[in-house]
Amino acid sequence: MVRLFVALPLPAMLRQSLALLAGGIPGARWTPVENFHITLKFIGDVEEHVADDVVAALDGIHADAFDVAVKGVGTFDGRRGARLLYAAVPPVAGLADLAGRVESALRRVPGLEVENRRFVPHVTLARLKAPDVQRLGAFIERNGTLSYPAWRADHFALYSSVTGNEHSVYTLEERFDLDEGD
Repeated sequence: MVRLFVALPLPAMLRQSLALLAGGIPGARWTPVENFHITLKFIGDVEEHVADDVVAALDGIHADAFDVAVKGVGTFDGRRGARLLYAAVPPVAGLADLAGRVESALRRVPGLEVENRRFVPHVTLARLKAPDVQRLGAFIERNGTLSYPAWRADHFALYSSVTGNEHSVYTLEERFDLDEGD
């Protein structure tokens, strides 16, 4: 079995900039710089032969490259309050189109069960467990208007994930180029 997800990798400079935000919130488990990405679709645990079919399905996707940016921060909340701190990714047509094409391609893979989850583009900064609410609020207020320059998304990727003691370890399995147009 292999645990897979499809994502848009971030440029190295952006990953470094986001990593500088880490700290100052007790109860936050910060994402390592090498793990920053925009998840297009979480696949989960699959058999090796299904993973091969996933690669073939993703390889058949034809979509145009597009510009995307990171602007602001926020939280996803659960029953017990904030559970995840993220950098926001404003919606752009190219990103939504790519996520839709990935979802559609994966739904055609025999033996693969695809989650029915709405696509909300973001970059996970930290997982939260009973965070200090005042410090979290101050962090969000301080970084709410944070804005990084857009970059050209010219490829997406399939990653495998192995759960570690502190953080998961992601391995690039396949890269899929996007069309640059005419």
